[in-house]
Amino acid sequence: MRSRIAVVALAVLCLPLALRAQAPALAWGPAPPVFPTGAKMAVLAGDPSQPGLFTVRLELPDGYRVAPHFHPTDEYLTVISGTFLLGMGDELSAAKATALQPGGFGTVGANMHHYAIARGKTVVQVHAMGPFVLTYVNAKDDPTKTASTR
Repeated sequence: MRSRIAVVALAVLCLPLALRAQAPALAWGPAPPVFPTGAKMAVLAGDPSQPGLFTVRLELPDGYRVAPHFHPTDEYLTVISGTFLLGMGDELSAAKATALQPGGFGTVGANMHHYAIARGKTVVQVHAMGPFVLTYVNAKDDPTKTASTR
């Protein structure tokens, strides 16, 4: 009985520490210009522009598409809400993509060509090594290279 009381007392004393460990409210802003217009991004940990681990969330509107692209590092994706279609290859095809639901997890290896489509408003969490670099398979798909960006 005393050991149960001690455990409960310890848990109550540690509760403020656990609450402080929770992330503050997310600060959403426009995603970097390398993404098509319409995405929002929030940084949870790290700095995507610097070497080292980072975690971000991307909020994508319904129908949002990221053309085939690749990264120099592995990418780990977790769907928070909505449906995230993840496909591999050099051509965007919803029919060939895998639909990931909330809680779904995907890994994309370094330099693997892949693409994404959002079904419904979708939030996806991305964890990778920085600095973040996104290179489009077809340069014409890169929003930073077009006259009308953002």
